[in-house]
Amino acid sequence: MPGIDTSRTFIPLNIAVMTVSDTRTSETDTSGDVLAERIEKAGHHLADRVIVTDDLQMIRNQLRTWIADAHIDIVISTGGTGLTGRDVTPEAFKSVYEKEIDGFSAIFHRISYEKIGTSTIQSRATAGVAHGKYLFALPGSPSACKDGWDEILQYQLDNRYRPCNFVEILPRLQEHK
Repeated sequence: MPGIDTSRTFIPLNIAVMTVSDTRTSETDTSGDVLAERIEKAGHHLADRVIVTDDLQMIRNQLRTWIADAHIDIVISTGGTGLTGRDVTPEAFKSVYEKEIDGFSAIFHRISYEKIGTSTIQSRATAGVAHGKYLFALPGSPSACKDGWDEILQYQLDNRYRPCNFVEILPRLQEHK
């Protein structure tokens, strides 16, 4: 049965949050607030937090900065995963992936479907691995961030979660190097 093994010691991770938006500010970034609050409540460290405009190169540059930072383990973004012309977050993420985590999108859509029905088809949530880091791109709504964290990430980013989790294999992500 899946669940938290309380006999194991929790390992806090350093997680960076990127909000992708042309309109949000630090005062109006409710989706970024949702992620930051949940990250810290879970016992992880909020390593960095930025707002980046919907610009492919700017998103890619921020990802590369964090990928190169030895003090960051995980990147989670919110916003820019839709279908409009300005929504380029998945393209930026996929341009830096070494491996895509296809199951993340599949599970996210299953969870989202239960709440918003077929409207979930408009999201291009994605996840992957780059240079020993996990990268997750969530939609820009606070409810989508809650779903992504509460239903997937809080478990997979907790080394105590059984039968397996992303934390256990984090040290092995660069075995090919």
